[in-house]
Amino acid sequence: MNDNLSQTSKETDGNLATDVQANTEVTNNQATEQTSEDTEILEKQKALNEIEASNAEEHEDETLKARHEIPMLDYDTLSMEAIVDELQKLVSNEKVMSIREHVEEIKKAFLSKYNHFIEEKKEEFLAENPDTTEEFQYHYPLKNKFDQLYNLYKDNKNTHFKSLQNNLKSNLEIRLAIVEELKELINPNENIKDTLKHFNELRERWKNAGPIPKDKYNHVWNNYHFHVENFYDYLHLDREARDLDFKHNLEQKQKIIARVEELLHEEDVNKSFRELQDLHRIWKEEIGPVSKEFRDEIWNQFSDLTKKMHDKREVLFEKMRGTELENLQKKKDIIAQIEELATIKVNAHSQWLVQIEKVEALRDTFFSTGKVPADVNEETWAAFKNAVRNFNAFKNSFYKDIKKEQNENLNKKNALVAKANELKDSEDFAGTTPIMKQIQEDWKKIGHVPRKYSDKVWAEFKEACNHYFDRLKEQRNEHNAEEMEAFDKKKAYLETIKEFQLVGDHKTDLDAIKQHIENWKSFGKVPFTRRHIEGKFNKILDALFDKLSLSKKDSDMMRFANKIENLSESHDSRKLENEKIFIIRKIEEVQNEIFQLENNIQFFANTKNAKKENSIVLEVRKNIAIHKESLDTWKEKLKQLRNINQE
Repeated sequence: MNDNLSQTSKETDGNLATDVQANTEVTNNQATEQTSEDTEILEKQKALNEIEASNAEEHEDETLKARHEIPMLDYDTLSMEAIVDELQKLVSNEKVMSIREHVEEIKKAFLSKYNHFIEEKKEEFLAENPDTTEEFQYHYPLKNKFDQLYNLYKDNKNTHFKSLQNNLKSNLEIRLAIVEELKELINPNENIKDTLKHFNELRERWKNAGPIPKDKYNHVWNNYHFHVENFYDYLHLDREARDLDFKHNLEQKQKIIARVEELLHEEDVNKSFRELQDLHRIWKEEIGPVSKEFRDEIWNQFSDLTKKMHDKREVLFEKMRGTELENLQKKKDIIAQIEELATIKVNAHSQWLVQIEKVEALRDTFFSTGKVPADVNEETWAAFKNAVRNFNAFKNSFYKDIKKEQNENLNKKNALVAKANELKDSEDFAGTTPIMKQIQEDWKKIGHVPRKYSDKVWAEFKEACNHYFDRLKEQRNEHNAEEMEAFDKKKAYLETIKEFQLVGDHKTDLDAIKQHIENWKSFGKVPFTRRHIEGKFNKILDALFDKLSLSKKDSDMMRFANKIENLSESHDSRKLENEKIFIIRKIEEVQNEIFQLENNIQFFANTKNAKKENSIVLEVRKNIAIHKESLDTWKEKLKQLRNINQE
């Protein structure tokens, strides 16, 4: 009868009532005075209760079993980056409830380090900005990554719990109903075969019923086992078959006892204790009862060995506590060294770098040192933070003195950045390039700026300079090819225009000359070293204009328009400005001439011999008219120049 008939016995329950929660006491000794035997029993029960509680929790959620297979690292000794990496591995690869304890340890370790890190950054900010009203803010991407991973873990956990809770209640109702059916099995009026068939069906249903809430686990299991044992003991079964089943169950439990004896000699105590938990579960849930004469004996053997394993684990915990005390002393020594560094005054940046490096090394050692006793953990952490804070304050008092100089340097570099940004899109490469090169030389002469601005201001300056010089390089490459192509075209066209002849019709000839000018312009700019070809073209134009019956003004304006067009295409703003200044001066000169001539007319008109001087007056008026015509021409030229500037 090897069907693993479940039982509830003194192995796990003591004396059990029929329909109520099983009594989990191992002994019924009611003595009023505490004896050594009582203490031993209580210690044994403590070990059994610990295993029972763990198995009840794992029965509720089987994913918890995997947590014992995931090594619990000493997260306090890891860097924040390494902690986040471990969290990512756990959240991505493990079941959510298997990593619950790991994640909580990770959270505690990370936030402790992060809060300390932010405190230091805030102290630095206030030291560099003592009079600021700006609220301290610090963006730390690693904190965002940690929050995202932790929130993902919480979401996964909530989803898991929601799914789990939906099943626990219905499974509990199913199991309670099975227990109720077991009560009714002992009925002498029913056929024994039908009763056995019904009993086996109930056992199969029980096996497949699924997890129930952990706080109901022992109560429900004990009731189930009680009624199974009750059915087994009082049912009139074949005695030989029952004894064989009892014998098989005894052998199975003896094998478990033998395995526990082996586990007591294993080096990995935690792994052995974990296996012991599994053996308790098998003993209780999978192996049926033994005969009454062996029940107490076999259970006492098992519980005694369990107590020994529990004691062995306690010894390991004591050893770990000893290691924690050693770690505490190491951390106290580190704190003392940091406190001493906070009293050594140095007066040079290079010396402070050495001191800072020492503190950083001590910080790393502090974090890499293992756990300390839980009751002094907060106190130790507070002392460490205070020591580092005092060192930073001592260090900052030195750097406050050089802060003014660094801020002045920052203002100078910001001014150069602004100037570089202003010039980076300039099209006047000839005039701008020397200025940009000088800006770069000036930058090299400026000293350090505050660290928090250093990367930013350098990146802005570098971007502006690279932007300009990349454009310059691109412009030169493009223009060199384009300008040489334009020169070749103009050289060939120059030979063609030399053969051009006027036909004698003014309009036709003028339109033809204008078309030649447009054709010439369409070829584009030529290299600076080939600019002489423009002069050759202008000489041909001058000869053609001289042959035309144009007014002096028209001829002059057409030549000027061609000249200005060439200057504009060359992007030579300096020559254009010089041309404008020249024209303005010419306008002033002509205006002065006109003013002087008009005064002369007034002089002659007021003399007694005005009629005799009439020919002189006429000559003056003629000169005035010529000058006014010239003035109109100069003004028209100035207008054209200003139109170019506006464009």
